[in-house]
Amino acid sequence: QAAAPLHPVAVQCQEAQVVVKVHRDLFGTGRLVRAVDLTLGSAACLPVAQSAAESMVTFVAGLHECGSTLQMTPDSLIYKTSLSYKPTPSGNLVIVRTNAAVVPIECHYPRKSNVSSNAVWPTWAPFHSTLSAEERLMFSLRLMNDDWSAERLSNGFQLGESLHLQADVASGDHVPLRLFVDDCVATLSPDRNSSPQYALIDLSGCLVDGRSDDTTSAFISPRTRQETLQFVVDAFKFAGDDRNLIYITCHLKVSPADQAPNPLNKACSFNKASSLWAPVEGTGDICSCCETGNCPLYG
Repeated sequence: QAAAPLHPVAVQCQEAQVVVKVHRDLFGTGRLVRAVDLTLGSAACLPVAQSAAESMVTFVAGLHECGSTLQMTPDSLIYKTSLSYKPTPSGNLVIVRTNAAVVPIECHYPRKSNVSSNAVWPTWAPFHSTLSAEERLMFSLRLMNDDWSAERLSNGFQLGESLHLQADVASGDHVPLRLFVDDCVATLSPDRNSSPQYALIDLSGCLVDGRSDDTTSAFISPRTRQETLQFVVDAFKFAGDDRNLIYITCHLKVSPADQAPNPLNKACSFNKASSLWAPVEGTGDICSCCETGNCPLYG
């Protein structure tokens, strides 16, 4: 639909990008808005073109760009973004004469489509197959009871007790996967970047909390299944703070199960008896960087 005063925003949902054309008479009043006051998405992307003659402003952005979000329904992939108009004073720096506005934008794509073969020699009837366009991995992190048989009903602990944490991934129809915990950080607020904070797992899979003299924190070995990783952490609280609620945020990832663990994909605990780092699986040398602190991160 062409952009016009009655329809001042036109959207084209293309294969890999969205094109948004905005008529500068955004409110249909004859007063043109300034292009510098228009942005796309939460990342506030700027327009790529402005036509003074046609009073048009054009945005072009990849479907995953400019802070767009993806929603899945059983039948569709829906990419959502928004056009924002935030008037800034011009000329008179004290007042503005228009309201801010946000125009929601959505692009809908079918998740399923049919493909068929062309005739080949010898010929046979073409086949049709319905393919799912995208599949997501479902990760989980749960507090378990002491024998790992079920999820723990309470999240309350006394100092001296241990937290039994279990990370899982539902692999669906994927090739066999092995789950790893890249890092875990404890904070007093849901923001993992807040302060104070304490790293339980760091350096792409080193359970650094177990390096302390007064802890028995460790990964459980061997695994019950490749898609599960269990670890025990001694209960703790932040010194000098009376708050009893602690947030633990972990970054989980997977690698193909037939890929050998390496310094980037590993689960390493510190063995106090031998004073060495040991992996749940793989050779011991993949854990050596846990001591030196120069492990590769997020490769």
